Amino acid sequence: MKSKITSKILPFVILAITFGCQEDYFDIKAKATLSSDVMATEAGLNGVLIGAYSLLNNGGTAGGSWPSGKWIFGGVTSDDAHTGTEAGALQPVPQYESYIHTAATPGFNDRWRVLYSSVQRANDVIRLLQTVRENGAISPENAIQVEAEARFLRGVYHLEAALMWKNIPFLDETISFGNNNFNVSNTQPVWDRIEADFIFAGDNLTETKGEVGRANRWAAKSFLVKTFMFQQKFNEAKPVLDDIILNGVTTNGIKYDLNAHYFDNFRPSTKHGPEQVFAVMHSVNDGAGGNNGNVPSGEGHAGPYGGPFPSYGFYQPSFSLVNSYKTDEQTGLPLIYSFNDSDVDHDLGIASTEPFTPYQGTLDSRLDWIVGRRGIPFLDWGVNPGMSWVRQQSVGGPYLHMKNANPQSEPQARQNNSSANSYNMIRFADVLLWGAEVEVEIGSLELAEQYVNRIRARAANPMGWVKKYLDNSNPMAGYTEEPAANYKVGLYNGEFMIKGQDFAREAVRFERKLELAMEHHRFFDLQRYDNGTGYMAETLNQYILHETNIADYNFFYMEGATFTRGVNEIYPIPQAQIDLSETNDGPVLIQNPGY
Repeated sequence: MKSKITSKILPFVILAITFGCQEDYFDIKAKATLSSDVMATEAGLNGVLIGAYSLLNNGGTAGGSWPSGKWIFGGVTSDDAHTGTEAGALQPVPQYESYIHTAATPGFNDRWRVLYSSVQRANDVIRLLQTVRENGAISPENAIQVEAEARFLRGVYHLEAALMWKNIPFLDETISFGNNNFNVSNTQPVWDRIEADFIFAGDNLTETKGEVGRANRWAAKSFLVKTFMFQQKFNEAKPVLDDIILNGVTTNGIKYDLNAHYFDNFRPSTKHGPEQVFAVMHSVNDGAGGNNGNVPSGEGHAGPYGGPFPSYGFYQPSFSLVNSYKTDEQTGLPLIYSFNDSDVDHDLGIASTEPFTPYQGTLDSRLDWIVGRRGIPFLDWGVNPGMSWVRQQSVGGPYLHMKNANPQSEPQARQNNSSANSYNMIRFADVLLWGAEVEVEIGSLELAEQYVNRIRARAANPMGWVKKYLDNSNPMAGYTEEPAANYKVGLYNGEFMIKGQDFAREAVRFERKLELAMEHHRFFDLQRYDNGTGYMAETLNQYILHETNIADYNFFYMEGATFTRGVNEIYPIPQAQIDLSETNDGPVLIQNPGY
């Protein structure tokens, strides 16, 4: 391990002790295991810590399969994307997307098992650390770094669970079958305990690390801010945000900033730049056959299903998402309240052999780094020919997912449908937009506008726009200086102060939608914005109405779908886990309201 943490696991078995499991399972002696005494060295401890990091990619343990991916629960169930596949395929994802899921729908239990296996791997580190400290095999300085990294990871995994289910158990290192305390309730407050882990990590982690994939002080502080934001603790978030924006650095010591070009966040060769706050590391061509890579059904996806990019995947951008990138022809500002009044021209129902002219109106330049559209260059793979030749376009829609697609010019970063691309859990654009949100609520509208303009200025810079090829028949030959579409991105010029707080709030939320599209944040952002107001239900029901009324689009499984206010903002506790928590007094785990 030279420069990153990957999902390589040392050849030992870490016993993941989760509540809701039958005790006799633990009476079976595992094969080829190593005792804690053998592992009680600094090297062994570090191996266990790497094992805790490895589950960040949603694989490598019980439940780690594609139906439990965050791309589903953060993306497909929002207005970002559709399942994007043929009729009847890829079940049970259409159930999630149409909000008819139940506590027994497959995938919820997988996600629960992954996250709590991950929590217990972090707890394994803390338990083993006590032994290593006692035998004097680690220095105090190194010991505190290991503890801080383990508590950081435990905080991350619990936070991910809290976003899914809100009412969750918190498992620390004292929870075990040996202590007979494994049936942990989900009715106790957990936010303060998640905060405590991030505060400890932020106070004790160093600023830089020898491996870029590890958490540093500023990553911990950023996750603390995220935890505050989901509780509307704007006053608590503000001083931490101010500190991060002014002083934060990456694990390799680079001052936090936006990358010069938007797509640098998603290109393997530029993935460790100034914008990377915390990312899940991936690697290929490392002897693992691509199993350590970012796979199509993983958190970031290696590429789309169809089109010029030679990979397999799903997760198709919605019509509404694409419409969001239309801009005012005069100002270049987003059409926050009217973006869905008309659709960007698309090739739905138009065969690849038939002529098609891409949309000629003004657009935000980020669109064509996020979405593959017919007639527009798809990275350096060629002009997108449309998808009707690949599959049922009438079901999946006309758009391709481009973020995290691997450029043709970086073959060393691809292997067997996997890529070496990182998945950004938090990037500096996140932090700036949280800063803008906090300033809207309790601070300065002027500063909020400055933060948003900092994001928009990058999108407005022609140096970072998608350009036409020198030769369409040879896309690797390079690009002209001619933009691939009619891009026009303007900066706000006092509108936040002139139009007031309500407008500023919507402008910040819309900017986050544009900047972070298809990165699996949108469902949870809407959840956070809602806070009991009905905002999420109104947004998603309007979205459903729009998507199901598009001519020639057979969005059959969304016909009649409704997002239910007060229920669908969070997901149901998996019924399998409730059943496993049964005691003589009834189940310890209590189901969420409405399920």
